[in-house]
Amino acid sequence: MPDIHGILFNAHIMFAVVIGIWAAVMVARGEAVDGGFWGSVAIYTVLVGVTTLVGVIMVILDFRPADGELSSYFIYMAFLVAAMPGMFAILRGRNDSVAAIVFSVLAFFNAGTAMSMATRGLVYGWMEIS
Repeated sequence: MPDIHGILFNAHIMFAVVIGIWAAVMVARGEAVDGGFWGSVAIYTVLVGVTTLVGVIMVILDFRPADGELSSYFIYMAFLVAAMPGMFAILRGRNDSVAAIVFSVLAFFNAGTAMSMATRGLVYGWMEIS
């Protein structure tokens, strides 16, 4: 189970970077945010949610992060799940270049946050405590 979590977490980081690059390219080209981009934001949110769900299942099965900071893991994951939909709500569905800039920065910030989680031992090396 920890391997599945790690794979999903890596996919989440890569997907966030792709979304950030995509939004930056849209800004550089002067394009509006389109439905395909919003779909990728929705997929990203689902991916992070599934990763969090796998983390919950691992906790139920008596696994813990290597550093033992379970509360930190769930605080980070709650932020990552809520960040993109929350920003969409704050921007009220705007699809101009400002929205693209905001989502580009947010996607790169999310990727950086996820990498920080990995370096702190919150993602890989979950151990069974039973």
